[in-house]
Amino acid sequence: MNAPASHISRASSQRPGDHTGRRHDMLSEKSRPIIEATLPIIAERINDITPDFYRRMFAARPDLMDGMFSRSSQLEGTQPRALAGSIAVFASYIVEHPDSYPDEVLSRVAHKHASLGLKEEEYPTVYKYLFEAIAANLGDLATPEIVEAWTEVYWLMGNALIKLEKGLYASQANDVMFAPFKVVDRKETGENVVVLTFEPADETPMTESKGGQYISIVVPARDGLRQARQYTLLPSEKNQRRIGVKLDPNGEMTSILHELKIGDVVEISNPYGDLTLEGFGNPEAPLYLFSAGIGTTPMLSFLSELIEKGSQRPVTVVHADRRLDTWPLREELTELVNKLPNARLISFIEGEGGDYTGRVDVSKLDVPANANVYLCGPLPFMQGVRSALVEAGVPGKNINYEIFGPDQWMLHDQAREA
Repeated sequence: MNAPASHISRASSQRPGDHTGRRHDMLSEKSRPIIEATLPIIAERINDITPDFYRRMFAARPDLMDGMFSRSSQLEGTQPRALAGSIAVFASYIVEHPDSYPDEVLSRVAHKHASLGLKEEEYPTVYKYLFEAIAANLGDLATPEIVEAWTEVYWLMGNALIKLEKGLYASQANDVMFAPFKVVDRKETGENVVVLTFEPADETPMTESKGGQYISIVVPARDGLRQARQYTLLPSEKNQRRIGVKLDPNGEMTSILHELKIGDVVEISNPYGDLTLEGFGNPEAPLYLFSAGIGTTPMLSFLSELIEKGSQRPVTVVHADRRLDTWPLREELTELVNKLPNARLISFIEGEGGDYTGRVDVSKLDVPANANVYLCGPLPFMQGVRSALVEAGVPGKNINYEIFGPDQWMLHDQAREA
């Protein structure tokens, strides 16, 4: 199937505008039955469509790989799968829920886009090459009516993201995407983890971050191509950014970040991320923070923020690691827990020295059903803990999590409705 080029160009001009008095633009009654009928086909083929889309786009716009898209995520296929999932989830949601959007998915994507400096004018670029890939995959199935209906879905999602991203950019203390920062401190902790502290290298005003937020750091790869990676912010002094970087032996960029020396200058974005304490539901409910390995980083920021607020909230921090000496930032975490009047720290260590031996066993923790939970660590760890919590009676909507890299889990996580 080769859809005539006119199908694509004609549809590309049909970008819905914002309407006052409505929370969202809605899918038209003309397009709804077409989307319902073709959604199974698109959902089945979207994982083949998106890699072709990226190949087409980067062939025409190699500049987009410089400082924005992750080369390793492309090679691993995680970014194409995340895009595919977000499109399929959005289309499914607006068909099943005509009066609303999947706001959680959109918010997560918008924060990631903003951290990478995505501009509004690139949405037509994405449209062009995505719909070329759709046409190439669907062949004669890509009739003008089908292309027009899916164009409407694309721009409903695109306009929603653009609006969110504009708001995120406007909320910052400056109007730059990336500012220069210099390394002022470097410390090693745990196993193959380095903690880097940065201060501004120019006069760009800094936005104050919230616990749980992250920044993008941009440095040149070995071949000179600028690459961005996201890292959760650790507690720091005023006018500083501090991150923990775990060395990935198979990764492209972590070894370069580990080689940074005091005085080196990098590019850093403003802070982004919607998984903050403000979004954890009832602020008086017991808070449970589960982490494994380098996943401990957001927990330190949450604890620091609670201390600053003089919180009396019951907090249970649960950390899993292989050994005590592989546990990054253990002393700092322990010190923060001890500063909160109603906090406790429980460790599951595969070796000796922890409160419990082996992997996290939720049955030993007596987590109440009204708990607010945050997870961060390797995906299998989070999936296992989350399933155990839901089985123990904690509603899925009370369980938040952070994934380092493109988030594919949220897009297929039916237990969120539990």
